[in-house]
Amino acid sequence: MTAMHSRLEPCGALASGEWLSALRRYMIFIAAANLIWEFAHIPLYTLWETGSADEIVFAAVHCTGGDILIALSTVILALFLLGSPAWPAVRTGRVVVLTVTLGLGYTVFSEWLNIEVRQAWAYRDLMPVIPVIDTGLSPVLQWIIIPLAAFRFATGRWLGQGRTAAIADA
Repeated sequence: MTAMHSRLEPCGALASGEWLSALRRYMIFIAAANLIWEFAHIPLYTLWETGSADEIVFAAVHCTGGDILIALSTVILALFLLGSPAWPAVRTGRVVVLTVTLGLGYTVFSEWLNIEVRQAWAYRDLMPVIPVIDTGLSPVLQWIIIPLAAFRFATGRWLGQGRTAAIADA
């Protein structure tokens, strides 16, 4: 019975709950950083000039909720497709790259849909726009900088930095 029990016990990062702790840290960072970013870049949208204070606060909080859902969906999909039971000790780079790629892809699509098709929001002249894709620079940077920083916070290492380098740095 003891041998059978030991075979059924999870091992490594899975047993230690490292993946769950990392995912929790990632999402906490994502929520806080996106809330700050939303309030910081709202002056780049026309709502800044046309909305009341309550509408601006609602928009920032509402958009942060959407950011949290996008971030959670993209990281879970990346973990499902490329993750490992030993994540984040193994395959961190692959998960990071796919998560950021999915987040960027969704952001470019959403900005196009809501600005060009639905006309749900608009940029002010202050918003730098990336030529060809006509997407604001601020939302694009948001979906590069925040997830990369969140993964750093969650895993203790930068993209491309192996586990041994992270341990040596500690």
